[in-house]
Amino acid sequence: MNRIEETFSSLKSAGRKALIPYIMAGDPDLETTAALVIEMDRRGADLVELGVPFSDPIADGPTIQRAALRALDRGTTLRSIVETVASIREQTVIPIVLMTYFNPVLAYGIGDFCRDAARAGVDGLIVPDLPPEEGVDLSGACRRHGLDVVFLVAPTSTSARIELVNSHTTGFVYCVSLTGVTGARGELADGVDAFMSQVRSHTDRPLGLGFGISSPKQAGEAARLADGVIVGSAIINEMEARTGEPDMLRSVGEYVASLRTGIDAG
Repeated sequence: MNRIEETFSSLKSAGRKALIPYIMAGDPDLETTAALVIEMDRRGADLVELGVPFSDPIADGPTIQRAALRALDRGTTLRSIVETVASIREQTVIPIVLMTYFNPVLAYGIGDFCRDAARAGVDGLIVPDLPPEEGVDLSGACRRHGLDVVFLVAPTSTSARIELVNSHTTGFVYCVSLTGVTGARGELADGVDAFMSQVRSHTDRPLGLGFGISSPKQAGEAARLADGVIVGSAIINEMEARTGEPDMLRSVGEYVASLRTGIDAG
């Protein structure tokens, strides 16, 4: 049993739901990324997603696109992110999942990347532009090196598609709450209850719900539907609002703590 499975199993036994914050690795720099992971762990996160900056994202809204461009401008690479995870592992055992487009992995070398990521302490991968039927090589390499590979379903996914994703994904199923790109929104999308019920009927894996969640209240609502609540753009918005300020780390930590409170209340 790896760290992701252990985390969801432990939370289920305790009747709790996972808080899964997302930040862009290298924004504003990799040293801050490492510090943020430690702070979010301390403030109640259960699993952390680290975004890998890419020049041509297809699933990311303006907030995450800006973060990716800042990280790229700082020279952030997939290799340097893997090295940063190794340094984070000296301080925490919180599960870490890299969310990356496929091109950086392909450029690195699928086998080499999975080997190095596993050795550094990465627990899993999310590759939003790689459908499971085309991800055989990556899935095989992940399996050999003990990494989970998480695939996505969306409100437009058919029952057959959900079953296909369920048969290929490990760790958890990433449920995209809406049709569109990432970005903080004022309320959960219409129909998300029915969507999550449909997904639940086709899998017994943990379900993570993301895209658009931006407040403790929404996080609590999402926690009633899913096993894990994923929040990204709203955290990056908080970072942007505190750019250059010495209390940015504390401010992000307080926001993550508020999400934890919202989830537990929900």
